[in-house]
Amino acid sequence: MNRNAEHVSGERFDKSDRSARLLRTLKYVEGAGEAGIRPEDLARRLGVSRRTAYRDLKALEREVEVPIWNSHGRWGVTSEGLLPALRFSRDEALSLVLAARLLAKFSTGYDPEFGAALMKLGGMLDEPLRSSVERTVTQLSELNRDTAAQQRLRLLATAWVSGRVVEFDYAAAWSNAGAVRTARVHPYLIEPSSATLATYLIGYDETRKALRTFRADRIANINVTSDTFVQPRDVDLEHTLAAAWDIVADQPLEEIVVRFSPAVAARVAETRWHPSQTITNEPGGSLVWKARVSGSLEVRSWILGWGDGAEVLRPESLRADVARTHATAAATYTARG
Repeated sequence: MNRNAEHVSGERFDKSDRSARLLRTLKYVEGAGEAGIRPEDLARRLGVSRRTAYRDLKALEREVEVPIWNSHGRWGVTSEGLLPALRFSRDEALSLVLAARLLAKFSTGYDPEFGAALMKLGGMLDEPLRSSVERTVTQLSELNRDTAAQQRLRLLATAWVSGRVVEFDYAAAWSNAGAVRTARVHPYLIEPSSATLATYLIGYDETRKALRTFRADRIANINVTSDTFVQPRDVDLEHTLAAAWDIVADQPLEEIVVRFSPAVAARVAETRWHPSQTITNEPGGSLVWKARVSGSLEVRSWILGWGDGAEVLRPESLRADVARTHATAAATYTARG
């Protein structure tokens, strides 16, 4: 028998698996309700020492940022700021676990809020879903923790949820790269990018008097003001985002037309790259791909990724840009032999 394994209240688990133990710790603390639980009682249920139980309670509070209270030797989870309890079917829980696993694969830093949510989810599940959640929490806990990014996102989310105007400094990345301007924004949506995995804020920019997209990690010096706003009813962000290639939806619509060579045509045709796309097969095996996209900045990278298998037909500005990029790359390879 594994010396690190214990059998407590019908549950067998590995003491060395800290994430699994924290999941069970959270389950017992939440289950104690308003009365709370004493560390010695928790230790007995988990089959660990009182000191370990105490460390785990502090870990939930400090590392995972679960809203924990302690008073007169008892510990519990505060209900302040928490949503009502939810119940999931097995299929719904499976969907959440798979989504969490996918997100964990692409995470670049540890998010304690995400970790806490996973722990609560794991505490509700039976095997083998619980073990899958435990592995996910372990995987996430090994990542670096970016406290600045967490605080930035927390402030932006506060402004978004409460309908308050937010002010911040924003560093441009493309035109006037590196230049910093102060923006005053009505936050309409916080949205992740499927291409870069970065988080973006989409909202009305009072200075530009238009909808704008801001990458969160280029935002600094955030001030959530007391000024409130109401999102106009005619602002349909789902419809607006449908025109974006990925996340940038604040540019004029452009018709993008690309011819793909026979060598890559089949791979292009098997995927729905954009809601508006149409495909026309040509003699010889090539195809012409068309879509109406918000600006060409994001789709440009996709086109370049196909190398010499893609030829931009329209717009002319994008065709010239891609041609210059290929020419520069060719010159670089030629110069280096």
